[in-house]
Amino acid sequence: MTDERHNASIRIQALHPQYAEAAAQWAARLGLPLAGDTEFALQLGDDGLQLVELGDKAPGPVRVDFVEGAAAHRRQFGGGSGQMIAKAVGVQSGIRPRILDATAGLGRDAFVLASLGCDMTLIERQPLVAALLEDGLQRAALSLEVAPIAARMRLLTGNAIELMRAWQGEAPQVIYLDPMFPHRDKSALVKKEMRLFRPFVGDDLDAPALLEAALALATHRVVVKRPRKAPAIEGSKPGYVLEGKSSRYDIYPKKKLEPGA
Repeated sequence: MTDERHNASIRIQALHPQYAEAAAQWAARLGLPLAGDTEFALQLGDDGLQLVELGDKAPGPVRVDFVEGAAAHRRQFGGGSGQMIAKAVGVQSGIRPRILDATAGLGRDAFVLASLGCDMTLIERQPLVAALLEDGLQRAALSLEVAPIAARMRLLTGNAIELMRAWQGEAPQVIYLDPMFPHRDKSALVKKEMRLFRPFVGDDLDAPALLEAALALATHRVVVKRPRKAPAIEGSKPGYVLEGKSSRYDIYPKKKLEPGA
């Protein structure tokens, strides 16, 4: 997600007195107030950190939850290595590539791949989204069942293009990109999330530079998730495409993934 800020006002809010100190720490980290009349609030309570729009007709809060709900259902019943995203990044017998998710968002795709055994590095540059993701990973680490998966997910906060260009250490075998795009998904969940996040994030207008940096860094392939009928990112053309009902994966191969590599 982009780090483009709009004019929405937001504050940090502790839902119970015992979270006041932690809320103050988040406020200091994010440069946000603890009081005032705002349109949105980043709330801290029993369920962790959540972003909520304030007002009578506002949708409910959005949080990152890897332990229960949709993430748990997909972990248990999502189709394992037969899922299209797994095929796109090259998961197969004996192959679990090292993957950089350079547009992590709320971490759903990265969690799916980590649950399949891939070591994941996540980059999120929008500070509010990164805060939600960090909080979700911390809570996941406390779950006996999910902690081993969360341990395979390392979060970096910052501009993905800059971080990839200045990458230190072993390069990722696969880089996964899911740039923000005007969503046509009509599901209630996506509608709620888009309503909450649109004031703080915009579309990824620098997607071509993101793709270029990814192609320069990845050793084996770059995978770009797109709405099914959206154009490919401007620049290099994908080598092949995996297409689903509502989305597709543009795949830019560089080198064949081998077992144990």
